[in-house]
Amino acid sequence: MSLINVQNFTFSYDGGYRNIFENVGFRINTDWKLGFVGRNGKGKTTFLNALSGKLDSKGAITSNVAFTYFPFEVADKTRLSIEIMNEVCPAEDWEIIRELSAIGMDAETLYRPFETLSDGERTKLLLAGLFLSDGFPLIDEPTNHLDAEGRNTVSAYLKKKRGFIIVSHDREFLDGCTDHILALNRNDIEVQSGNFSSWFENFTKRRISEEARNEKLQKDISRLRESARRTAVWADKTEASKKGAVDRGFVGHKAAKMMKRAKTVEARQYKAIEEKSALLKNAETSERLKLFPLPFHSEKLVACAQTSVVYGGKQAFAPVSFELLRGERIALAGRNGCGKSSLMKLIAGEKLDYTGKLTLPSGLIISYLPQTAEHLFGDLTEYSKEQGLDDSLFKAILSKLDLTKEHFGCDIANLSEGQKKKILIASSLCRKAHLYVWDEPLNYIDLFSRIQIENLIKEFKPSMLFAEHDGAFRREIATRIIEM
Repeated sequence: MSLINVQNFTFSYDGGYRNIFENVGFRINTDWKLGFVGRNGKGKTTFLNALSGKLDSKGAITSNVAFTYFPFEVADKTRLSIEIMNEVCPAEDWEIIRELSAIGMDAETLYRPFETLSDGERTKLLLAGLFLSDGFPLIDEPTNHLDAEGRNTVSAYLKKKRGFIIVSHDREFLDGCTDHILALNRNDIEVQSGNFSSWFENFTKRRISEEARNEKLQKDISRLRESARRTAVWADKTEASKKGAVDRGFVGHKAAKMMKRAKTVEARQYKAIEEKSALLKNAETSERLKLFPLPFHSEKLVACAQTSVVYGGKQAFAPVSFELLRGERIALAGRNGCGKSSLMKLIAGEKLDYTGKLTLPSGLIISYLPQTAEHLFGDLTEYSKEQGLDDSLFKAILSKLDLTKEHFGCDIANLSEGQKKKILIASSLCRKAHLYVWDEPLNYIDLFSRIQIENLIKEFKPSMLFAEHDGAFRREIATRIIEM
């Protein structure tokens, strides 16, 4: 067992308008399986980079362990996977094969070029290499390229490991493999024993308690202010009554008592205000999002009959048949590469070759949210203009998704992956549509925003076709699941 001590840690990027961290302090045990949670763009990756020594910062981070950061950079992806593993970790081939077996991969993977592996296979391969390395593992969002089955496999794999810090926004994944939570709150950092669900339950209870205390103090402050006003009026009247009074000593004593009472009321008021100001600093006040799906005259919005997308003369997936009716929210489920994205692109209007039959009624308006944000560039005003969006509505939605005015003038390329994904979500929400087609909308999206989006969909009940590997989200939202 070793300790990682963080004392008076302060950091800001060159040219940054504020400190990302300021005088932060806490202690971590390297035996802990530590889940690291927090809003998008608040500094989780920055902190991992600081731990691994990639950043210059003020304050002290002390530990007698070295750190190893995931994901690894792989410069030449044409090499065999075994060559990359030998570079990543100083282990014998038999140790590598044993570790791959533990994470659910075959040894033959090692003798394929790295570039031929799927994103999920690359993630699992490099995670195995991480735990064969000498350093303490720092794992940054491994689930974004894992399907539901892969997430379960990796969560079970990590549960058997001794200690690590992992950034993830997948609630079920964190519950399956962590025993402590490091939470990057709005105003501080806290470390708590337990998995994500126990931390979130405590966080919610504390918020509810603080809200009740805040409401009581607000009433107390209003009452004390009124009392202070009345006391001040009485004191002024008593002071004025000194003029021409027969017993000035009595009147003066009465005025002094009134003044003392006024000071007492004022002190109680300041104390209540001070106590109130200490509350709700970490409250995640996610604003309510709105969505106004367009009504459609037909009951049937999508009909697939033995449909499959064709690439290079070959079917991309086994033909599927289903109908999506008005008000349904169908989740497409299956492993990465099984064809979910291709099917959604076809339905959303992309010109793809396909077999079978696809029927979309005339006049159907679809709002499509793609899986990746790699095509985003420029500033938000330029983007909203190019996309034909209502700029005020677009930025209002982004504000509710926790982007600030400072972000609005930034180059989109400099935003975090989660913030880029929020741009795609806001863009889709701006478009009034009969059907919303969303391809893995929650990749990189923080936990609080996930819950915010869940609440939006449950309230406005749009017709949807979506793919999402977050099991908790799928359970909350889907009215039907189609396995591909």
